Amino acid sequence: MPPADRLAMRAVAFAGWWTPALAVLAVVEAAAELALPAVLGRAVDAAVGTAPRSASPGGWTAIVVALVLVLIGTRAARDYGTGAAGARSVAALRHALTRHLFALDPRTVSRRPAGDLVGRLVGQVADAGQAAPTVVQAGSVLLPTLGSLVALTLIDPWLGLTFVAGLLLLAVLLRRFVSEASDAVAGYQRAQGDLAGRLVEALTGARTITAAGTAGREVDRVLTPLPELRRHGGRTWRVLAGAAARGALLSPLLQLAIIAVGGWLLSAGRLTPGELLAALQYAAIGAGLGAAIAAVNTAVRVRAGCGRAAEILAEPARRHGTRDLPPGSGRLELCGVDVRGDDGQPLLDRVDLRVPGGTLLAVVGPSGAGKSLLAAVAGRLRDPDSGEVRLDGVPLRELTPSALGRAVGYGFERPVLVGETVGAAVGCGDDPVPLARSAEVHDVVQRLPERYRTPLTGLALSGGERQRLGLARALRAERLLILDDATSSLDTVTEHRVVDALTGHHDQRTRVVVSHRVGTAARADLVAWVDGGRVRAVAPHEALWDDPAYRAVFRS
Repeated sequence: MPPADRLAMRAVAFAGWWTPALAVLAVVEAAAELALPAVLGRAVDAAVGTAPRSASPGGWTAIVVALVLVLIGTRAARDYGTGAAGARSVAALRHALTRHLFALDPRTVSRRPAGDLVGRLVGQVADAGQAAPTVVQAGSVLLPTLGSLVALTLIDPWLGLTFVAGLLLLAVLLRRFVSEASDAVAGYQRAQGDLAGRLVEALTGARTITAAGTAGREVDRVLTPLPELRRHGGRTWRVLAGAAARGALLSPLLQLAIIAVGGWLLSAGRLTPGELLAALQYAAIGAGLGAAIAAVNTAVRVRAGCGRAAEILAEPARRHGTRDLPPGSGRLELCGVDVRGDDGQPLLDRVDLRVPGGTLLAVVGPSGAGKSLLAAVAGRLRDPDSGEVRLDGVPLRELTPSALGRAVGYGFERPVLVGETVGAAVGCGDDPVPLARSAEVHDVVQRLPERYRTPLTGLALSGGERQRLGLARALRAERLLILDDATSSLDTVTEHRVVDALTGHHDQRTRVVVSHRVGTAARADLVAWVDGGRVRAVAPHEALWDDPAYRAVFRS
């Protein structure tokens, strides 16, 4: 079964008991709709005196009224149930897709534009969430047609044969519509994702665009997918319009054929006026192409949405183990680590690095040498293509997510604050105050309107304040603290105090600090000199300083 169809089945299951409830309502509605013409015909025959048995017109009229009320009630209930089932499925699919996105390797996520992922999560998942109502609709949309065929055949076989001939033409029309609409909708959704991705990129760099005065060119770049979007959208509407036009032609022709055959049977005395009225209504019900086209169009959109969401869910999630860390000091080991780019070129090449527990390790090297990548591998932000990374003797791949999260903390140059409030962004469930004090940001938080309860939404922070809050969050780490240019936006005085706190001997954690500053390297217990994806040397700063190439790293 294709991934899109498997996801559609999951969406149906997510709707829960609403799916069978909608199915029951659909059957009841179809039964009432099919019974109404026959009962109405009996009422007409009773009124004009052509009924085979004497019957009260009032009794048949009462049944007609009851059937109309049933139709009104079932349709109202189906409308509500369709919305409720869709809401449940959409919510469950968004939870599943969001959890999977955060379970992926960051490298896998970064290959897709953020806007494209948002489009899939918001737009295409909303389409996929309509799977349960669509399955019920697809299963029940033929009930009126099949019921009409049976009813017409029971009234007279010639009516049934006439109806079958018209249905064959309608089936050919629907088959062509499904093929053309599927391609058009899939292309439209792809173009939407491309446009959303370009827009998010542009909004992220809005300041740069304004400063460079390139707004006009950027608008043209963002709107590049519009012609493709217009082409697929126009094709979708042309397909719909063509199907509707052909249906509008075929349906009346089929009804006219039923009228002609019915009139001949009436003149031959084989039909009563009430049966002719019922036959005309059955022809209208069975040949009504609008519901069938709407059902097929919805099914096409649902399948396309499921396909777009399934592409993300098909990406393999990072695997975690079941182990916890034994007691230890934070000993870090990189053993034969290789990392390759998408083009197969080595980014880290046979890296062997052993950092004793409690050591302050500075990672230095020229731009593009692989410093940040080494830091990412050290805390499992990225898995190596070969080799192994161990913390206190345990491979990082074998740790549970909670054990890894407790043990390792990251401070970034441009941290993203996540959570509802400042306190939640810093503490992540722990007391944020001690962490904020260590990062020299407590006084900043105290000046906020609601202090640690201040919502992050709309909060204006400088680059240095945001960096310190991100650093405070990283200080939750119990054994390994990794800082990748995490103090680059701080003023000199604040940076000095933060660096003093992080490099002091009272901090017993292992600290890996990526830096371009000679002062940080001088404070470190060891320096890992990275060049060209390899660790060129590991030694104290004083021992390396005699090498002119090492000194050139800081001059550059």
